[in-house]
Amino acid sequence: MAQSSRVAGDIWGGLASMLVALPSAIAYGVVSFTPLGSSYLGVGAMAGVIGTVVLGLVAPLVGGAPRLITAPCAPAAAVLSALTVELLAGHHGQGTVTPEQVLLLLSVVGLLSGLMQVLFGVLGGGKVIKYIPYPVVSGYLSGVGVLIFLSQVPKLLGWPKGTNPWQGVLDPSLWQWSGIVVGVMTILGMSLAPRITKTIPSPIIGLLAGMITYFLMGLGMPELYQLINNKLLIGPIEVDFQAMIAGMQERANALGLMNVADFVAILVPALTLSVLLSIDTLKTCVVVDALTRSRHNSNRTLIAQGVGNVLTAVVGGMPGAGTMGATLVSISSGGQTRLSGLLEGLFSLVVLLLFARLIGWVPIAALSGILIVVAYRMFDWHSFTLLKHRSTVLDFLVIVAVIVVAIAFNLIAAAGAGIAFAVILFLREQVRSSVVRQRRTGDQLSSKHSRLQEEKAILTAHGKSITICELQGSLFFGTTDQLFTSLETEIKQCRFLILDLRHVQSVDFTAIHMLEQVGAMLKDRNAYLILSDLPSHLPTGVDLSTYFEHTGLTAHAESIKIFPYLDSAMEWVENLLIEENLPMPVNRERPLSLSESSLLHGLLDEKNLAILATAVDELCVNAGEKVFSRGDEGDEIYFIRRGQIRILLPAQGGKGMTLAIFGRGNFFGEMVFLDMHHHSTDAMPDVKPLHRSTDAVADRPTELYVISRKRFDEVVANYPELGFRFVFRLARALSYRLRQTSAELQELKAL
Repeated sequence: MAQSSRVAGDIWGGLASMLVALPSAIAYGVVSFTPLGSSYLGVGAMAGVIGTVVLGLVAPLVGGAPRLITAPCAPAAAVLSALTVELLAGHHGQGTVTPEQVLLLLSVVGLLSGLMQVLFGVLGGGKVIKYIPYPVVSGYLSGVGVLIFLSQVPKLLGWPKGTNPWQGVLDPSLWQWSGIVVGVMTILGMSLAPRITKTIPSPIIGLLAGMITYFLMGLGMPELYQLINNKLLIGPIEVDFQAMIAGMQERANALGLMNVADFVAILVPALTLSVLLSIDTLKTCVVVDALTRSRHNSNRTLIAQGVGNVLTAVVGGMPGAGTMGATLVSISSGGQTRLSGLLEGLFSLVVLLLFARLIGWVPIAALSGILIVVAYRMFDWHSFTLLKHRSTVLDFLVIVAVIVVAIAFNLIAAAGAGIAFAVILFLREQVRSSVVRQRRTGDQLSSKHSRLQEEKAILTAHGKSITICELQGSLFFGTTDQLFTSLETEIKQCRFLILDLRHVQSVDFTAIHMLEQVGAMLKDRNAYLILSDLPSHLPTGVDLSTYFEHTGLTAHAESIKIFPYLDSAMEWVENLLIEENLPMPVNRERPLSLSESSLLHGLLDEKNLAILATAVDELCVNAGEKVFSRGDEGDEIYFIRRGQIRILLPAQGGKGMTLAIFGRGNFFGEMVFLDMHHHSTDAMPDVKPLHRSTDAVADRPTELYVISRKRFDEVVANYPELGFRFVFRLARALSYRLRQTSAELQELKAL
């Protein structure tokens, strides 16, 4: 049922959009060819119809905006009309040209502009439109609504061509009352349609109401039934396929006679047309996205528009774009998929073949009434609520500014103004939001290196000298001063300033210069600027490490240190503090005896140590060698005499996640050792051995003491007090580790 309802909506959407797009396309074609003379008006009308058919059939099949209706548009008419005048005047270096040559050049302009649109899409130019903020979209949407309303009022009132708007409003004698009645009835029919039925789209009901009113009025005014020279109707349409085919053949023959100079002369107009058509299309797509809460594929849409315009030029049609009016009429009539656009092209073809004369009887005022209702619905009335809050007044002013530019100039100028306002809004949001996401000190955060008690005491005492700032957003000229001001206290006081860049979106050269200054200021105090977690791929595609290298930031190695991870930066700082405050640096450590281990220090006398030593083995591992792997069976606990062990949670295709780092005097592997039931016994013969849950890898050459639980149980069987004291000390050490971990988690939660 839902599928059939969607198809019905697409059918109505295609039909309604055709009724809007086709007459407009004919008008645009006539406008484009008017400078060639009255004898070419029929050619222009046919060019508009052909453009509607070809674009309607091609663009939906290729395009990335399912609801978009593509047809000849006003920007195309403006560019082609101006180019026609210039070509006839010889302003493009062509000298005197004939109308037939102008037709050829216009076709080539359409062809080149279509090819350029395809190139824009292939190069990813359509993505730029996605960065336009909603206030700009709202302003453009409302501006289009206002322009549609202003353009349709003269048609609704029936003013003579060239009437001054103020004069037309103030002088009722210029009004065409029969057209006004038709337009008003159309507006009423379209507005009241949702209350009457939801089966038939409101534009169809409005159009029927207008046409019925028109023909009823004709009962008392017989002149309304006259098709020729009737300003209230679209008028007769001439269909001459033989002339169209002959024109295609003539243009194809003349195309081979064009030289490089001819192509160069029309290159700029073609580029201008391609840009205008692309902007018009993508702006329409953004408006449709805002109305339907959907997203279009900008690049694919540009490619589809380009392909459609290329084929249109080949058959002598008029180029076009995604049109706002027809698209919104289609959506309001139920169009939801690309089928509606395809049907718009098919309906245009059917009308061209079978019902060309019937189109002529559609009252212009009825079409104006439909578009006036569409314009009212397009205007973002909700935007006035932005005036209620001071923080959103600028957003409202942006909307108003875009509307004003659209009315005072045109939609293309409004698009340019919108991009400028988008930059302003971006700068405002970046400056208003803090680039410092959170701030911590060394006594709140530590590395994953498990330290001995005396080392922890040193780090606790010097924790305030370490400041970790997690940055976010964009570091550029608009936020550089804010960042420097935020870090000013730390620059003057701390010894280690660590900047975590993992959430940074972009960095410019102004920010690089600021970091160099901070590094120099810290160097003067024998302090360090440390950068960590540099993103390898910013949204711009830039590798931040490479960018730092190219800008010369990495040349300041004495004062600016760079680490791949925050944990490695913290470990470097901790090691430096420990080396400075302990008599024996880590890089000159000697192997510890069993009694010097942090777990056993002061626990046992010489006799008990000698007894325990009978259960101890020694093990040496090289750098990068595994002590054990995840899934291995084991029951051993390890004491580090010298070296460093990294505990890793392995990952597929990667190096794994570091859970902890243990150094000289520490122990690891205690969980399987503590498990009381992993040995099968007579009482529990079916208990399976415990398996390791992590990898243990040596960071450098390491010497270990190893005690297996099996041998430990055998040794302490006759010395229960020794076993009790050993296990009690081990449990207390693990409890301390858990308290430390819990405290760090609570600190992170508070932040």
